[in-house]
Amino acid sequence: MKISSSTQNDVVLVTLEGDVDGKTAAQVQQEVLPLIPEGGKMLVDLTQVPYMSSAGLRTLLLIYRQAQGKGSKIALSGLSEDISDTMEATGFLDYFVVANDVASGLEALA
Repeated sequence: MKISSSTQNDVVLVTLEGDVDGKTAAQVQQEVLPLIPEGGKMLVDLTQVPYMSSAGLRTLLLIYRQAQGKGSKIALSGLSEDISDTMEATGFLDYFVVANDVASGLEALA
C-alpha cells in the first residue's frame, strides 16, 4: 500500500495505491487520520485501488466519522465499479461526496 498526500486549492488530497484490505487497512487508518484537517476539506483518491474489503470499508467509515468530528468535508474520487457497487449496496455512498476523478472531486469540495 502506497499513501501520498498533498494540498491543492485548500483541499488535502490523499492518494491510495494498492488493495485496501485486512492487511493494509490499519496502515491506511494510521496514515490518513492525522491528515484530516480541522474544519477543512479532504479528497481521498481511490483511482489506483483495485480492491477494497470490508476492513477497507470500515476504514473509510472511520475516516468519515473523524472528519465529521473535526467539522471537515470529505470526498472520494476514482472509485472502481466494483467498489462503487459494494459501497452503494451497503449504503456507504450516502456518507461521501463521490467524484469520477480528482479534478471533479476538487470542484465538488470548492
